[in-house]
Amino acid sequence: MMRNIALAFIIVLSAMLLILIYYHYTGKVENYSIGKPSSPPPGQQLTIKLPTPEKYGQMTVEEALSKRRSIRSYKDEPLTLFKISQLLWAAQGITSKDGKRAAPSAGATYPIELYLVVGAAENLEPGVYHYNPQNHSLTLVFTGDVRTELMDACLGQDWVGEAPVSIVICAVYERTTARYGERGVRYVHIEVGCVCENIYLEATSLGLGTVAVGAFYDDEVANILQLPESVKPLLVMPVGIPLYG
Repeated sequence: MMRNIALAFIIVLSAMLLILIYYHYTGKVENYSIGKPSSPPPGQQLTIKLPTPEKYGQMTVEEALSKRRSIRSYKDEPLTLFKISQLLWAAQGITSKDGKRAAPSAGATYPIELYLVVGAAENLEPGVYHYNPQNHSLTLVFTGDVRTELMDACLGQDWVGEAPVSIVICAVYERTTARYGERGVRYVHIEVGCVCENIYLEATSLGLGTVAVGAFYDDEVANILQLPESVKPLLVMPVGIPLYG
């Protein structure tokens, strides 16, 4: 009797060990920490290294400020990978050896996650991408042009569907509220504003146009982008070459 119980116990332990080994080597276990980027584990999706950002442009900050406007009409032309690289770097790029970013963040908690919705861009398939500031790259979430779906989720605002790309500014609130409590929500929203203005100014300096879109159905945008549960969409910024001017 005791021998049978011991044998059964050994069999169960062996099975559990085999299962753990299987999940370890196949990468089936997903453990996203709120303090880590929201992209899937490395190796499971395509990663695109972006061009090294230029730090000396043709337009001064003062000129960009004076020319900055909300632009809602765009030419039917794709964006270059270089311009996409500059926009994302201006929004959340690493700007110091100790990991500081282009936009300020309360306590360097960095709750912001950027997603790029691509319809027409050079050297990028239409689809949804996640920006990785640490190595200035894009991770493909999935392929397919979802601009029409995103436009519908944004209450039918045409410019979202017509822009070659849209940058969707999202946030993981818990990264900041874990340190600052409910006041952290305010800090996240302040940070989104800083990121938004950086995109505006960089777009202006590159001869591009953009507009901040805050009217959308949150759940629909999250579903379209296949966002993780902890990542909340807060602002959509379509970007393109201005149709006029």
